[in-house]
Amino acid sequence: MKKHLTIVIKLGTSSIVHEKTHEPLLSTLSTIVETAVNLHHDGHRVVICSSGAIGMALRQMDMERRPKHLPQVQALAAIGQCKLMSMWDQLFMHMRQPVAQILLTRNDIADRTQYLNAQNTFVELLNMGVIPIVNENDTLSVQEIKFGDNDTLSAITAGMVQADYLFLMTDVDCLYDKNPRTHPDAKAIEVVEDIAELAADVSSAGSSLGTGGMGTKIVAARLATAAGVTTIITRSSKPGNIGAIVRHAEAQKSAARSLEASGELPAKLHSEPLLQKTAVTNGTSTPRLVEPGLPPLHTRFSPDPHPIRDRYFWLLHGLAPHGTIYIDAGACAALANKAGLLPVGVLDVEGNFGQQECVRVSVLPNREAPHNEAEEVGRALVNYSAAEIKRIRGVRSSQIADLLGYADSEYIALRESVALFKRETSRPVTPMQSDKRHSMGRLSNYIEG
Repeated sequence: MKKHLTIVIKLGTSSIVHEKTHEPLLSTLSTIVETAVNLHHDGHRVVICSSGAIGMALRQMDMERRPKHLPQVQALAAIGQCKLMSMWDQLFMHMRQPVAQILLTRNDIADRTQYLNAQNTFVELLNMGVIPIVNENDTLSVQEIKFGDNDTLSAITAGMVQADYLFLMTDVDCLYDKNPRTHPDAKAIEVVEDIAELAADVSSAGSSLGTGGMGTKIVAARLATAAGVTTIITRSSKPGNIGAIVRHAEAQKSAARSLEASGELPAKLHSEPLLQKTAVTNGTSTPRLVEPGLPPLHTRFSPDPHPIRDRYFWLLHGLAPHGTIYIDAGACAALANKAGLLPVGVLDVEGNFGQQECVRVSVLPNREAPHNEAEEVGRALVNYSAAEIKRIRGVRSSQIADLLGYADSEYIALRESVALFKRETSRPVTPMQSDKRHSMGRLSNYIEG
């Protein structure tokens, strides 16, 4: 690979410590370090999102299981983060590779200035040849400011650094259409071009130490692919596969671009070659490509060809919404045509929020429709509080001063403060199931706040 890539590798707690003994999985971690350093030597920029602080602390404090009381969890996070970072530093020190620790909460990126500062820190560290190691600051986090899980944090990090690849390392090789442990006929899902049409088994709930599962990885894949990041699920016990998977994916992209340039492949079909499901027999997989040079088994989510970047990515994924504004179809069409949100198009308000806070923007089919029939279409930073918007909804901008006694803006939200989710027609997904699908929801539905 001649191209220099930015690669984010996410490791869950079950990939770092043993679920029962809480001993560090040194063989896996050493291979991760070797893989990251090899990628760095090849000219690529690497970021590691590492869980495991609480798991490390459980061993240090001789505790059998993760407590449920929040102050205890936060105390363990403070204890374990020291051990976790010390372990990473020692492992990378053997390879003479400098690393840096970055601890984040959602509050750290909710402010636009702090988000840009964090982004600039990542850029400088990567330019200096340092591998940043990112974790959520569980010592300070409470439910209201948590990302929820490190899968989401890794996807936001991938968007911040405009990564080329995000690897979500887990305890299985890939996604399956059924649980391979209970269904011998389960088949692997190798390439997903449209998550909205995904049919997969997501029953895995994660380990007793972690907070995620396969469902959270699909949510993270939605977020990352929307930012233009190729997202890959693969087995954490085989981290050496990362390099082979990247080389294979880059080779396919290069071949597809060559075919497109020669006119042999239409541009809209160039993202992935034809793949098949992988039949699984007694836990082993049979060949699934008709071409030689098979990559290690994995699931690859193709990036959106028109990614959300910069400020709009921050609006959609860096902020937690504090309420909802319900608008009519005309206002939605105006937003799609790059106009701002005027009070005349607002039908109702839900929640208690202030000026310059983030809210959901949802469209109601008509003025009489109940809120549960609304479709969320985006996020916005509003110029007025919830109480103020309730007083001026449905009126012309010229009437704002008469109703409020002042008029800070003619718009409820300026267009540059509104970010809309993609609402495109579905792209094909590989593989497809013709009989039954488990829909994971459209891109416009995947954020809950």
